[in-house]
Amino acid sequence: MDRAYLGGIAVSRIVLGCGNFGGIGSAPELFGQGDTLEQAFAVMDAAWEAGITTFDTADAYGGGRSESFIGEWLRSRRPEGIVLETKAFEAMEAGADRGLAPARVKRQVESSLGRLGVDRVDLFLTHAWDPDVPVAETAGALDELVAEGKIGAYGCSNVDGEQLTEAIGAGAFRWVQNSYSLLDRDVEHEVLPLCTEHGLGFMPFSPLAGGWLTGKYRRAEAPPPGSRMTLRPGPYETLQTDETFDRLERLAELGDPARLALAWLLGEPRVTSIVVGPRRPEQLRPALDALGRPLTAPQRDELSALFG
Repeated sequence: MDRAYLGGIAVSRIVLGCGNFGGIGSAPELFGQGDTLEQAFAVMDAAWEAGITTFDTADAYGGGRSESFIGEWLRSRRPEGIVLETKAFEAMEAGADRGLAPARVKRQVESSLGRLGVDRVDLFLTHAWDPDVPVAETAGALDELVAEGKIGAYGCSNVDGEQLTEAIGAGAFRWVQNSYSLLDRDVEHEVLPLCTEHGLGFMPFSPLAGGWLTGKYRRAEAPPPGSRMTLRPGPYETLQTDETFDRLERLAELGDPARLALAWLLGEPRVTSIVVGPRRPEQLRPALDALGRPLTAPQRDELSALFG
């Protein structure tokens, strides 16, 4: 497994996204659904055996279940060299508080450490932008947590260019985690150029656009049971167009869609690592194949033009 660096910390180029453990992301109405503890263990075992050493979670994933599942796996397996990344912003349950007020950030980090069963998380992300709290105040709290040894480095997630510029001026944010895929290229306009200009890492999530780039969704067919389009379709509803299906059908003609889409991301020099969220161990294969079979420059240019 290739390695890269975020905030001076070595991470695997493929990062295991654990947002499906015990829920579907941070959606309170889906807490308790998603992967069971047994299923999560199977995915984590397969990822670790494949050389994936960086696990990505958040306090609100599954209402805390994701972190708890990882904590149980850590106590059971005792892996050496694991790198943990967690986040805070979203509510832990329906109606609970949310945001990045300094006191809340510190409280949430402490609760994450407890669920994970560790004294320190290597990487910490602000999970969203908080318009009600000056980013300098949040950064101040994060600097204190770094000084206390409770987090190793911090970054920001789900930010636009204007917000990232403000964050860069306010604190030691070291990388960005935003959605990025062949079907979602907004970060190319402002966020990726800012990362390059300021020496920040970039870690895309949703590299397969909620499964759209796997080929599972077909023109004029109902989404497969249990897929994102049946559980949490909101972020992807705009993709249901003939233009999208035309592009996806052309992608499938070129090879395995998931491998090609992931290889396209890994071939972007501004991408540090990519977060993949498999529901089953075998779903790791496209990411591992993409890492082992990089695209040529003409192949990548062809995909860029196809989804331009």
